[in-house]
Amino acid sequence: MKSALKQKSKLTMSYLKNITSSPVKWAIGLSISFLLLISCSDPSTVGLQLAPENNQIGVFFEEFELEGEVVLLDSFNTTNQSVLVVGNEVDPYFGRTEGTGYTRLFIDAFDERPRGDASLDSIFFTLDVVSVNGTDLDEPKSFSVYRLEEPILDTLYYNFSSLTFSEDPIAFEEVVFEDVKDTTMRLSVDKDFANDLFDKLRRGEEFEDLFSFREYLPGIAIQIGEDDNTTAGINLGFETGFEIFYSYLNDTVSSEYSISTASSRSFNGVVNDPTGTPTAVVQEPGVAYKTGNKLGMKSNLGMVIKVDTSPIDEFLDTLPGVSFQQANFELGEIDEFPEGQNPLANMVVYFTDETNTILTRTLDGQPLSVQQDGQPQVVVDEDGNLEPATSAPAVFTYFDSDDRYRVQITSHVNAIYREQLLRKDWLLYGNSPDTGGDDFKRSFRQFVLDNDKIRLRIIYSKAN
Repeated sequence: MKSALKQKSKLTMSYLKNITSSPVKWAIGLSISFLLLISCSDPSTVGLQLAPENNQIGVFFEEFELEGEVVLLDSFNTTNQSVLVVGNEVDPYFGRTEGTGYTRLFIDAFDERPRGDASLDSIFFTLDVVSVNGTDLDEPKSFSVYRLEEPILDTLYYNFSSLTFSEDPIAFEEVVFEDVKDTTMRLSVDKDFANDLFDKLRRGEEFEDLFSFREYLPGIAIQIGEDDNTTAGINLGFETGFEIFYSYLNDTVSSEYSISTASSRSFNGVVNDPTGTPTAVVQEPGVAYKTGNKLGMKSNLGMVIKVDTSPIDEFLDTLPGVSFQQANFELGEIDEFPEGQNPLANMVVYFTDETNTILTRTLDGQPLSVQQDGQPQVVVDEDGNLEPATSAPAVFTYFDSDDRYRVQITSHVNAIYREQLLRKDWLLYGNSPDTGGDDFKRSFRQFVLDNDKIRLRIIYSKAN
């Protein structure tokens, strides 16, 4: 059985008498020390403010490690995330991960079509790129668009889903990003496909209505080159699609017809090959695995970190009659990552158990998570019973100043200590309730760290 602090506790502040035998001098000295701490904005360094009249209180600081494992979430719905996750990455911990974006196309049947005597001037496929995460971004990265050979149906698609598409791309381009991460790219369209598309646009029944059009062109798949080690987020809408420029005899300016991805069903498909990596042992979704001396999280792949919080119970059982002044949960520092890549910005600390799934509230099915400090951790239901609160999830935030994630959970620890909440293990999930949609499904952002770098720091006090 683990000891209360896994006996890796680092007692950085001893009892008051170790500072001075004078209560007034001790309190003044301790106040100065903590005031220096709170001069930082980092939540891990926010301290206590003590005045001399509080010298009847003893203050202690404890730090101990929590153990973590990785869990591959069961397949999750990636339908209509509004952003296509298109990438090809190779990593020594996660292996090779490939993301393909699938989407229908949209036409407005009331738009004016070119007459039969129109001539094609040019045609491009545009991509509205809203994010780029990768290595060697000063070198060309290739984007390819393929024609789907089967339709996208009115059903749900998951991260393991895929559709067949043409062997050769209908549009292709190499792009150098460097410092520009959000841009509209123009891809060159295959000449034979361009001529066929324009001929159908001028004369064919394929553009009479949206259903006829999707019989002709069921949709597209978008990929990045196999060796590019880069992922892009592509926004769907009127800026992603075909731009067709045409003219008539004696025209000085071209006319345009657009085929977009606005109001179009889409999904993201992911293929991962972890052969030869620490995560090769992760065989089944929903099972917690040790992966050597490392832990990692990768979005869209669905790999998350489970934290064993049982040492919290063991620790609290040793503390009669205390008051918790501050509790900080910290993860990191994370491993160094290449220039051009960014780790996940935020995480939510969900409750879990032996099922390794996100637990939900019996009352209404809402997911259960650690709530923000200063916010209620429990609510009273109509029968007067305490239920976990769900309205203000705490945000576990990345600080690039020292490559760590931190969140203050004092109210949460107090609620467990007062037996308002039953302690649960945690499942770390890479999203923030402050953003629209689910960021964990809209990128391949990741991080890796040593498995002994998950810590809980607690400041508490008790009467003499």
